[in-house]
Amino acid sequence: MVVYSFFIFDRHTECIYTKHWLDTVAAAAAAAAAAAGSTRVPIVPMPTATKDDAKLIFGTVFSLRNIVRKLGGDDDAFISFRTGQYKLHYYETPTNLRFVMLTDNSVLSMRNVLHQIYINLWVEYVVKNPLAPVEHKGGDGVKNELFELGLDQFVRGLL
Repeated sequence: MVVYSFFIFDRHTECIYTKHWLDTVAAAAAAAAAAAGSTRVPIVPMPTATKDDAKLIFGTVFSLRNIVRKLGGDDDAFISFRTGQYKLHYYETPTNLRFVMLTDNSVLSMRNVLHQIYINLWVEYVVKNPLAPVEHKGGDGVKNELFELGLDQFVRGLL
């Protein structure tokens, strides 16, 4: 299983947190190839992250959610979608926070994982922190070291 990146969007549709694991995936793949005695460096299928990735991902999720609601009614929920290179997993909280994770295609549903990130990491380290701002206006993202360390350890534990 490979996790490429993770995004959190607030209720104002702004990306308040993003984390990419592309460099670590490439380094791990190169190390595994070197340990196996191969001189070839494997190619990671995801392109490098750009500044506008968060906007594009939110636009895609927003559009697909609207299509799912129009076709299936309010009871149907958008959970994930797959392309040739990655699978996008989506979880929305009751407070309209949106958690998005990009993984490789072989990964099953990560809805429970995103729910665990929300409950065990977001609520514990960000919501319950009296020094953390409630709103993240103007593009100010989440700057919480415990959340970042916990997220990194949690995702690496999945691999």
